Amino acid sequence: LGPDRPIALNRLRTPHHPPQLRRLAAVAVMTRELPDAPHALLLQCTTATQVRQAHARLAISGLLSASAVFLHNKLIRAYGQVAPGAPLDAVFVYSHLRRCELSPDSHTFPFLLKACSRAPEASAAGRAAQAHAIKLGFDGHLFVNNALIYFYAVRGELRCARRLLKGSALTDSVSYNTMISGYVKVGDVGSARKLFDKMPARNVITWSAMVAGHVQCGEARDGLALFSRMQAEGFQPNEGTLVSVLSACAQVGALEQGKWVHGYLQSKGIGTNVFLGTSLIDMYAKCGEVELALEVFNGMNEKNLLSWTTMIKGLATHGRGIEALHLFSEMEKSGILPDDIAFIGALCACSHAGLVEKGRHIFDSMSKVYGINPKIEHYGCLVDVLARNGRLEEAMGIVQSMPMRPDGYIWTAIMAGCRFHGNVRLAELVVKRLIQLEPNNGGVYVQLANIYAASGRHKDARDVWALMKRKGVEKTPGCSSVEMGGLVHQFIVGDMSHPQMDAILAKWEEIEGLIKLEGYVPDHKEVLLEVEEEEKDNMLARHSEKLAIAFALLDTGYGAAEPIRILKNLRVCSDCHHVTKLVSKVYSREIVVRDRTRFHRFRDGSCSCKDYW
Repeated sequence: LGPDRPIALNRLRTPHHPPQLRRLAAVAVMTRELPDAPHALLLQCTTATQVRQAHARLAISGLLSASAVFLHNKLIRAYGQVAPGAPLDAVFVYSHLRRCELSPDSHTFPFLLKACSRAPEASAAGRAAQAHAIKLGFDGHLFVNNALIYFYAVRGELRCARRLLKGSALTDSVSYNTMISGYVKVGDVGSARKLFDKMPARNVITWSAMVAGHVQCGEARDGLALFSRMQAEGFQPNEGTLVSVLSACAQVGALEQGKWVHGYLQSKGIGTNVFLGTSLIDMYAKCGEVELALEVFNGMNEKNLLSWTTMIKGLATHGRGIEALHLFSEMEKSGILPDDIAFIGALCACSHAGLVEKGRHIFDSMSKVYGINPKIEHYGCLVDVLARNGRLEEAMGIVQSMPMRPDGYIWTAIMAGCRFHGNVRLAELVVKRLIQLEPNNGGVYVQLANIYAASGRHKDARDVWALMKRKGVEKTPGCSSVEMGGLVHQFIVGDMSHPQMDAILAKWEEIEGLIKLEGYVPDHKEVLLEVEEEEKDNMLARHSEKLAIAFALLDTGYGAAEPIRILKNLRVCSDCHHVTKLVSKVYSREIVVRDRTRFHRFRDGSCSCKDYW
C-alpha cells in the first residue's frame, strides 16, 4: 500500500494503515454521504496515482457526470499540479466536461493550460485549448490570457507570448512577470529588462524576477544595482529576492553586501530555512569566509543534500580537504545519500589535500556502493588528483580507459600537472589535443609558452607567441576585483582608467621597493612579448591583482585586521603569486585571492595552496 499502488478505499479505515491513506479513505466515504464534499477528496491527493484513483472514484459514483463545472475544474487542476507527467489526463477531463454539455468557465482554461505547459507532448492540446477559449469568448479574459502567455513562455515560444501580451486589452503584473521570466529562461535578459523598464506598475515579484534574471545570466553587478533601486523605491525583498542577491554576492565576491543580507534576515526575525541557509553558506564560502559558512551550516536546523554539498565544496576550494572529507562522512552517517554532485565535492577535496588513494576509493565507491555511474566531471577530478601529485602516467591511463571522450577540463588538469612537474614532452602532446578541442583558447598557448620558458626553451616560448599572433588567438585579459567600503572596484590588466590610478601606481612602487628587499625578482617568463627588460617589469606591475592589492593598501595599510579579498577571473600567474606572498609578510596582512579554480589564503609569506594551483 503506497502512493504507486491502488488504494482499496473500503479497506483502509483501520488504525494500522498510514495516516494519509486513512484520511483519503475517510474523505472518499464522505463523498458517498455528502454531495458537496468531492473537492475535498482531490485536495488530499499528493501523487499522480492518487489523483487517478480519486478520478475513478468520482466517475464510478456518478458525481462527476452529474456535477457542475466546478468539480471538473478541480480535477483538471489536480492533474496539472501533482501529475506533471500526465497532462493528457487533464485534457481527458476537459473532453468529458464538453461531452456532458457543460460550459467551461474562466477557471477551466487557466487550469488546463497550466497542465498542458508541463509536458512536451501536450503542445497540440494547449493550442487546441486556446482555440476553444477564443471560440467561447474567453480570449479577452485576464486569467485566460495570462495562462496563454504562461503556456507559450514556458515552452520557449516567446514571439507568441509577446504577441498575446501586446494584443490583450487587459494585462496586469502577472502578465508582465510571466513574460519577463520567459525571456530570462532562454537567456535573453536584455529583452526582459526592456520590458521591465516599460512596465506601468511593478510589484515585489516583478523586481525579484528581474534581479534573478540578471544574476542567472551572469550579470551579478546589474542584479545588485537593481536590488538597491528596488529598496530605494520602497519594496521589501522576499525570500526569492534575497536568494538571488546572495548568489550575486557570491559571483562577484561582494562580502559586505552579503553580510548585509544576513543581518537583514536576523533583524527581521526571518528564520534561516534550508534555501536561505544554503545560499548564505555558498556566499560566505565564495567570498573567502569559510568559517562564517561553517557557522551558518552548523546553526541550521534542517539540512538537505545541497546544504551538505555546498559546505563540502566550500571547504575543498579553500584547501581544507581533510575537513571536507570528514563532513562527507558525517553526511553519509546522517542518512543522506550523496549524489553525483556531492561526489565531485569529495573528489575535489582529495585533489586539494593530495589524497590520491582516498580519491581512488571514493571514485570506485560511486558505482560499487551507490550505483552511480561516474560522469566526465568525476573522471576529470580523478585525473586532477593524480596529475597534481605527479602521477602523470597513471592520469593518462585513466584518460585512455574512460568510456567517453576527454574534454578540455581533463586535458587542462594534465597540463597543470605538466607545468608543475616540468614534463615538457607530455605537455606538447596535451596541447595538441587541447587546440583541437578549443582552438581559440589563448590560455592553452600561454600555458605551453610558460612551460617552455620555465625549462629554458625561450625560443620555443617565443614561437608559441608568434603562432598565437598568426592565428589571431588572444589571451583573455586578467580582471581582478576588490571590495572596499561596500563597493566593488574592478581592475583589468593594462587598464589605467581608475580615477585613483596615479596613487595606485605610486603605491605599487612603494610595494615593489619593499618586497625587493625580501628577495623579489620579477619573473619575466610571464611576459612573452619581445620587449626590453624594463618594459617587462612595467607590464608585470600592471597585472590586475597587483593593481587591486595596491589599491586596497592605499586605504588600509600595514597590519590591518581585515583581510584583503580579491576575485580573479583567471589562474593566478606565478609572479603575482610570489608577490602576494611577500606582500602578506611585509605588510603583515592576510590576503585572500579567489582565482578560476580555488582560494589562495596568504599569511606571513606563505599560501594555503602550498604553491600548487
